[in-house]
Amino acid sequence: MKRGYFKLPEGLNRKNAILITGACLSGLIVLIALFAPLIEPFDPTEMVLADKFIPPCSEHIFGTDNMGRDIFSRVIEGSRISLSIALLVVVISAGLGIIIGLTSGYLGGKIDMLFMRIVDVLLAFPTIIFALAVSAILGTGQVNLIIAISCIQWTRYARVARGEALIFKHSDHIDAARAIGNNSLKIILKYFFPQVISKIVILMSLDIGGIILYCSSLSFLGMGAQPPSPDWGAMISDGKENMRYAPWLALFPGLAIAVSALTFNMLGDGIRDFLDPRLRESAKTE
Repeated sequence: MKRGYFKLPEGLNRKNAILITGACLSGLIVLIALFAPLIEPFDPTEMVLADKFIPPCSEHIFGTDNMGRDIFSRVIEGSRISLSIALLVVVISAGLGIIIGLTSGYLGGKIDMLFMRIVDVLLAFPTIIFALAVSAILGTGQVNLIIAISCIQWTRYARVARGEALIFKHSDHIDAARAIGNNSLKIILKYFFPQVISKIVILMSLDIGGIILYCSSLSFLGMGAQPPSPDWGAMISDGKENMRYAPWLALFPGLAIAVSALTFNMLGDGIRDFLDPRLRESAKTE
């Protein structure tokens, strides 16, 4: 058989294949989260002590936990929690980062120095450690978890937005906008924001998978959603005590975290390759 006999369809290269696969799988996860109540065969919080520690079977395909709750239903319900938290964190972080980054880059001077020193200090801390410290101060719960991760995650967006603003602010386009009487706010919103949005979208798509991991890690440590909420990290924390006798308690939530993070990372990689002009040019030469 000749080498290169199997080829991708015309117009579809490896980079596009990653994007399509990531989009399809992430879309499936979103649909599962949206229609979770219709998919769940049992109430995810209902305790039936007579059915505890049932291994995977035809009735309970993922088994039951130490309280007799159906793990499949809890994993499905957990997708709503993880995805909603990740999306909220991404939106809050991106919004705050864009505002600070564009303002800092456009105005420059002492304001730029102040904002960037704050960003440098925050970036010196590992994300999970900083979020853990903030969660310890604010307390447990989903709202505090969102605040804790957003407090550190916005810095990534601020750096990207500032970099684009520094490149663009000395262009003839911006000089012409100033000459016709546009104020700073209008210039930032009308001229700078469209220049940075593609990079921000790429970063947002790449961040979702990582934020799901952060949320699950903090919930595992008891800083996120509290029982009986079916959060994936909390489910793994509950199941770790019975790993020898009932490994399915932690196995299936762990697989859900891994698959979700991998799926959204594929989506982010695909969007980055598609939107980055340099990568698109390289793809045409393949």
